[in-house]
Amino acid sequence: MASISRQKNGRRTIQFVGSDRRRRSIRLGKMSQRDADAVKVKIERLVAATITGHAPDDETSRWVAALDAKMSEKLVRAGLIPKPKQPATIALGPFLHDYISSRIDVKPATKEVWQLVVRNLLAYFGAERDLAAITEGDADLFKMFLIQEELASTTVAKRLQFTRMFFDAARKQRLISANPFAEVKATSVVRLDGRRFITPEETERLLAVCDPTWRMIVALARYGGLRTPSETLSLRWQDVDWDSERIVVQSPKTEHHPGKGSRVIPLFPELKPILAEAFELAPEGAKYVVGGNYRERSLTIKGWKNCNLRTQFKRLIQRAGLTPWPRLFHAMRASRETELAKDHPIHVVVGWMGNTVSIAMRYYLQITDADFDRATQSAAESGAVALQKPVQQPHAPLRTELQETKQVPKNQGLMLPAATCCDAVQNDLAEGTGLEPATGYPAPHFQCGR
Repeated sequence: MASISRQKNGRRTIQFVGSDRRRRSIRLGKMSQRDADAVKVKIERLVAATITGHAPDDETSRWVAALDAKMSEKLVRAGLIPKPKQPATIALGPFLHDYISSRIDVKPATKEVWQLVVRNLLAYFGAERDLAAITEGDADLFKMFLIQEELASTTVAKRLQFTRMFFDAARKQRLISANPFAEVKATSVVRLDGRRFITPEETERLLAVCDPTWRMIVALARYGGLRTPSETLSLRWQDVDWDSERIVVQSPKTEHHPGKGSRVIPLFPELKPILAEAFELAPEGAKYVVGGNYRERSLTIKGWKNCNLRTQFKRLIQRAGLTPWPRLFHAMRASRETELAKDHPIHVVVGWMGNTVSIAMRYYLQITDADFDRATQSAAESGAVALQKPVQQPHAPLRTELQETKQVPKNQGLMLPAATCCDAVQNDLAEGTGLEPATGYPAPHFQCGR
């Protein structure tokens, strides 16, 4: 049995004999006798549990679980409860490595992009940082770290999106109680100054300085709207249906989405002669439309690489007397989608291009010089038509006043034939009370003047 002793200053102490027959004390501090009695009951139950070797009852277990750290430490020193186990720490670096390795549902190229985010996280937090110790404040500071790296707003937004995905996976695995990055986001601003519309005239200048292989690459990117290098270098001759004038485009980027592994595009008139020329020059048994070893150099175990295509393309652009533009091949594809959107419904265009309406509106469709020219020409034509129309006279202030006119009526001086009797016409057409509420006055009656 336990007992309670009270000191002069009001502090209370519980004394009991433990399972080892030794007398022990637990200081409660200043506490009412009623509360001290309640603690005494719980301690007696814990003493009984340690003597019998059984677990304490549920009520006592819940009481122990709710104790503060200071009181729990006193019970541990008294031998009444075991020392709580320290939660195992999960280091950030190993967790990220294991998570990315477990994602067998994504392409190697996607994992390469994720590794860029991992490098940012480890550079800021360190590989050994406890995953559960990262707070919401730390997450906000990490966002500032990315901005300080002078990354584009789109890049910052995307890397924060991947970071939220990593920590949400940790939450689902119950490694952390909440995702500290759940509310940390950045606005993605699309820079319009980085867009470039490649005109048909510029495309022809490019084609004029290309060898047959590069003529096909440029034509597929600009006139076919294919993604380069993945879709351009994946196009096979068996995918070209000359009779129906359609092309089946294999899409490695979207093939992991159901039904998005390929799409069908028209054999566009601008593309057809260049494709026919390449077919005539292709060696016997050629499988892919773009020859050479570009495909072997581009398709690696980590996904598609550019295999120096951009460097060679810049040389061709300069040889054609043009200035290289940002995002060389994306600009070619975006220019094609912009052209098609002028002549075809948007749902048809995005079906051919293999993207969505929202993506097309945000990243692809552009305002061109031809749009301004067409608008100003239409305005000029409509203005010329307006000048040919007579100016409408302003309405008279009162219906009883006549509008002035500078034209002399042709029948001036002639009397119009007499009309039929006014009262007969009005009596036949309307009653005295119309749509307006009745005023109490009789309806007017007009007599014919002869």
